[in-house]
Amino acid sequence: MVALQQGDCQAFSKIVERHQGRLVGYLTRLTGDLDRAEDLAQEAFLRLFRSVDSYRPQGQLSAYLFRIATNLLRSEERRRTRWRHLEPIFRSGQRLQASPTAPDELLGSEIQRRLRRAIAALPLTYRLPLVLYEMEDWSCQEISQLLNCREGTIKSRLFRARQKLKETMTPYWKGGTE
Repeated sequence: MVALQQGDCQAFSKIVERHQGRLVGYLTRLTGDLDRAEDLAQEAFLRLFRSVDSYRPQGQLSAYLFRIATNLLRSEERRRTRWRHLEPIFRSGQRLQASPTAPDELLGSEIQRRLRRAIAALPLTYRLPLVLYEMEDWSCQEISQLLNCREGTIKSRLFRARQKLKETMTPYWKGGTE
């Protein structure tokens, strides 16, 4: 990394060659999917390259790179979990990959319809951060910059948006009509 900081462009390809196999192997064991592991490794190397100016050689480069990859995997898992809960709202009538039975399909479209209405009924101050964070995968920092407010305010609005959705949807989940 020091050589790369000093302008040696070949140094980065040497870093990739040296660490790629171990990193992809590590990520494959964590994910169980070679393609996903390769994508995560590529993103980790990209982030490493982008951080070349701020990198300070305080320990082993491999530990730093593996930490980047691990954090990418954690972030991806969090996004997948959030998306799984809200995905039906934004699929706009597309069928899910598994072909559901007719009652399952009706229930899914009913849930989508109710959730769309519940999100649309949220005040814009809560709806904007919720959609940006959950669906567009923006960070709280990015949202706070866009909306020109503090990051803590965004986190608070996200919490309140989720609470309001929960309050709105609880009667439906418990068998009520509205």
